[in-house]
Amino acid sequence: MKTLIKSLLVAVSLTVVSSSFAAAKPIGRPKTEPVVAAYQSSLYTDAQGKLRIAIDKETGGTVEVRLVNSEGKEVFVQEVGKRRKTARMHLDISALPDGAYQVEITNGVDTKVNHVSLATQQPSFTNRLIAVK
Repeated sequence: MKTLIKSLLVAVSLTVVSSSFAAAKPIGRPKTEPVVAAYQSSLYTDAQGKLRIAIDKETGGTVEVRLVNSEGKEVFVQEVGKRRKTARMHLDISALPDGAYQVEITNGVDTKVNHVSLATQQPSFTNRLIAVK
């Protein structure tokens, strides 16, 4: 009987000790939350048909720029790295088909969406009547 009680006592104590180790936090680097960088952006088109995007941001966090068509497909994606403070991008949108697009600029928390619509102007011909007497 004594050996049975001793065996149960050893089993219970091992269970308690192993469960306390399992509940302890793992040893290693503490997990930190990602840093969110504040940013400012500007967007305009130039005479050559390029979309120009300028981003000024704080270091420490990333900012992602995406050009998405109306179907949700990404046409352009670029990430501005943690150590960069400025980024200037030139997108040639003259080759894109007509339609509605969105430029999404995000730092993971705050997202700015700019709408861009592309439409080709049809040439208009004027008819002239020339009469000779």
